[in-house]
Amino acid sequence: MPANSLQDRCEYFENVIVMRILLKILLRISIVIIALYLIICGLLYTFQERFIFFPQKLSSDYRFNFPQTFEEIDIRTPDNTNLNGVIFKSESSKGLIFYLHGNGGAINSWGNVAKAYTDLNYDVFILDYRGYGKSEGKIENQTQIYEDIQFAYDLLKQRYIEENIIVLGYSIGTGLASKIASDNNPKLLILQAPYYSMIDMMRHSYSFAPTFILKYRFNNLENIKKCQMPIVIFHGNNDEVIYYGSSLKLKDQLSSKDTLITLQGQRHNGMTYNKDYIKALEKIIE
Repeated sequence: MPANSLQDRCEYFENVIVMRILLKILLRISIVIIALYLIICGLLYTFQERFIFFPQKLSSDYRFNFPQTFEEIDIRTPDNTNLNGVIFKSESSKGLIFYLHGNGGAINSWGNVAKAYTDLNYDVFILDYRGYGKSEGKIENQTQIYEDIQFAYDLLKQRYIEENIIVLGYSIGTGLASKIASDNNPKLLILQAPYYSMIDMMRHSYSFAPTFILKYRFNNLENIKKCQMPIVIFHGNNDEVIYYGSSLKLKDQLSSKDTLITLQGQRHNGMTYNKDYIKALEKIIE
């Protein structure tokens, strides 16, 4: 056998061995990557409440100290969980703002927004979700939080005529507000910095994660299609948390009675104190 032929065969077998080793290494790396991905998805599914909700817990004997008249109320749910809420009183009430706050904090801080609405002669009710503030329990699933809010809404309807109730949701509260409005008949629905849906938010911000693991699918698009009352959306075009395009997509689904108001330069936080927001709100409520 010629020497060069033997050398070629040796080089061939060496290349085959190297390729097999490389394939084994790549296979092992792929298995590790897939395993890590599945572990991450499993953790996101199991602990997603910790990634969505950021409650501030208050002791049961905590005393609110707001510079306006308010009434603290406790709501006992059908499963015997106590939910805490506060009604802020205006001097001459025209009705009620049923306010559903964002995913962080508690009433002790969210209560500061109330004056913007009581100055317009509307009482304001703010509910702390399970695990927030002085409310007992913890959020466990989407149905539970919907039922809690509906239960609170039904109790407030015993105090206020529904045609004088405005449902308002901020940030994550928009999905809750649009749901309660779609299942009832308030005077008006106001959404501050809404998302298109939580699935859309997940695709936008966490595209690596499969959407089927999401247990909380708060869907503003689906809900507003069922709403019979006028809808007003406010969104800042510099929102760094819920992208402004969410409201632009929702706008395409609004009817002629509905409105999108863009707040120029507004970021995610502090919308309630925006002068353009207050001016627009005054006209809408009047």
